[in-house]
Amino acid sequence: MRVIWLLLVAAFVAILNETTMAIAIPELNKALGIPPELGQWLTSAFMLTMAVVIPTTGFLLQRFTTRQIFLAAMMLFSAGTLICLVSQGFILLLVGRIVQAAGTGIMMPLLMTTMMNVVPAHSRGRMMGRVGLVISLAPAIGPTMSGIVLDSLGWRWLFGIILPIALIALALGAKWMTNLGESTHAPIDFVSIILSVFAFGGIVYGLSQFGGGHGGESGGGSTTGLAWATIGGGVVFLALFVWRQLFLQKDDRALLDLRVFNSRNYVFSVIIMAVVALSMFGTFSLLPLYLQSVVGLNATQSGLVLLPGSVIMGLLGPVMGRIYDARGPKTLLVPGTIMIAVSMFAYSTAGVGTPIWLLITIQIVMSLGLAASFTPLFSASLGSLERHLYSHGSAALNTLQQVAGAAGTALLISIYSAALHAGQAEGKSVPEAGAPGGHAAFLLATVIAIVPIILAFFIRKPEDQEEYPAEVVEPTASSPAE
Repeated sequence: MRVIWLLLVAAFVAILNETTMAIAIPELNKALGIPPELGQWLTSAFMLTMAVVIPTTGFLLQRFTTRQIFLAAMMLFSAGTLICLVSQGFILLLVGRIVQAAGTGIMMPLLMTTMMNVVPAHSRGRMMGRVGLVISLAPAIGPTMSGIVLDSLGWRWLFGIILPIALIALALGAKWMTNLGESTHAPIDFVSIILSVFAFGGIVYGLSQFGGGHGGESGGGSTTGLAWATIGGGVVFLALFVWRQLFLQKDDRALLDLRVFNSRNYVFSVIIMAVVALSMFGTFSLLPLYLQSVVGLNATQSGLVLLPGSVIMGLLGPVMGRIYDARGPKTLLVPGTIMIAVSMFAYSTAGVGTPIWLLITIQIVMSLGLAASFTPLFSASLGSLERHLYSHGSAALNTLQQVAGAAGTALLISIYSAALHAGQAEGKSVPEAGAPGGHAAFLLATVIAIVPIILAFFIRKPEDQEEYPAEVVEPTASSPAE
């Protein structure tokens, strides 16, 4: 059991680090004397590295032992954090962020695959609820912590606080982490890696350029043209990547085994997860801009709007897991997806006169919907696969979640930015110019969010999870969960 907790802590630290950077970019631009378009590479390069690393984890988690993968991931993450801490300029800081991302990209697939392999089927909902806690609580704390640290200590302490925690996790992993499951000796296919780099890297990079790179100023027609060209090239390489995996998986040599998509339950779950990720990451990216520019809140107030709901979402993760174990996915997914869609529509009506308490309420409702969706989706999707496909299923799920998150950020911010710039060109104030864009962005997100509501009725609990009673004793250190 302590192995699972160690992985949860490591994943929490990695995601916390990932979410502290967005609010720090303006401060880093000033401190390093670099233009905004260059500073955005500190987040773009991180996303690109994650998009390249995650698809390879399906193979890596089968080729190497759990202990080897964990120690490698934490050493990369710790080394990257140290490089960022001591860097004196932009280039070294960028290198540190790339090294950090290489470790971060391994951590979530490792956590989910290990949990599927060692936790009994009848307890997976409860344990996946803890995964939901990690992926929701860290993004809630990250921006708030970043703002406090930047105002009181300076940007280096963003890494100075993370580094000791990462080193402790690394030390505990060296002492406690055991080898779980069996490793294979299949040779790695370097052609697949190259295709993966250009496929997923191209798509994510292209998406990140819309809206000026995570919400910056629009780069005009040249930037838009480059973005579409990069996405188009990424799609071509993706087709080649898929073709090669279909060929290699006949001999169990695929970098990413696509047989995971033979399961209808897995496919429906992944589609819902992609749309949920689009909604969550898009909202978390656009909402602070919208609240500050249109509604008129300051940075602290906009952070407080997001914080309560995210904390509630994290704390409810284990509760949702118990409900899933007892009643299955539909009990959670149907109301959860409805709450997400309703919240998106409510945000589309927000404006200058909207009271803060109503905004907080809307975000809490959305967070409840996300909490009710994550646990059954993780459990039902991976639980529908054969054991030898767990690592590939986790890799595919996290890859699509990453791409969908980038797409959500690009979609919502580009719609908002286009309306904002058009309105300002007509002489309107920022609130007047940005309001129509925000309304349109959240309304489109509402329409997209209808898809998960429909698919939620088709998600079933995997049969192996129905063979056991719902109420079980918590795994102990001597149980299979360790």
